[in-house]
Amino acid sequence: MKPSLISMGSICIDCDNASDLADFYKKLLGWEMLWEDDDMVAIRSNDGIHAILFQTVENYQAPVWPWQEGQQDQMMHFDFETENVEEAVRFALECGAKLSEVQYFKSSTTMFDPCGHPFCLCPKSD
Repeated sequence: MKPSLISMGSICIDCDNASDLADFYKKLLGWEMLWEDDDMVAIRSNDGIHAILFQTVENYQAPVWPWQEGQQDQMMHFDFETENVEEAVRFALECGAKLSEVQYFKSSTTMFDPCGHPFCLCPKSD
């Protein structure tokens, strides 16, 4: 396969407090702080391959899930893999996540980060 002209850099997530949300994901994933300024924070994976940026935006509105007519829809979500979904759910709750009242799948669990972005904890695929 021919290499692409464009490669993945990082993902940037809008939120009401970049520092707080970065701390949540840093703890949840065991990643490290890359840099922080007034309205933007970056964390990266311990292998240095992946980065997530968090950007404080004025008038941030958390997404509503499941979707509701006239409300802010989810714009993205993470699917995180784990060897043990039940244990990962407990850990995510300790980090500050919330469990979604609505669950559509038996194999994964939908949760919300502190700013309301949904994410799923899924069994690791072989």
